[in-house]
Amino acid sequence: MTKPDVTIVREVFDLTGARWTVPVLVALETGRLRFGEIARDVGGVAQKQLAATLRELERDGFVERTAFATIPPRVEYELTELGEELVGGVKRLGSIAFNNRDRIATARRQFAERAEGSVGM
Repeated sequence: MTKPDVTIVREVFDLTGARWTVPVLVALETGRLRFGEIARDVGGVAQKQLAATLRELERDGFVERTAFATIPPRVEYELTELGEELVGGVKRLGSIAFNNRDRIATARRQFAERAEGSVGM
């Protein structure tokens, strides 16, 4: 039996774990937005970083970029069907963390207590 190639899984996890990816995805969940609208909705992201995040999301098929031949040029971004699926997955993961925050805090506290107890052994 061959081992499955999990490279793409790791790459998508890396992308969703990047600082600005989830806020950008959530902003785009409301519908098609221009670059400035995304920047405003996300808040605190540098233009260069936002552009890089949008490029990565577009490259991987999660976001569609539409350029309009107007003066000045207008560019809009929106989630693809794949992007909507990703947002749903990210929200479910966030929900698991939020709904189980007390259990996670307890597990962390118990782990720290066990680690302190084993230091002197």
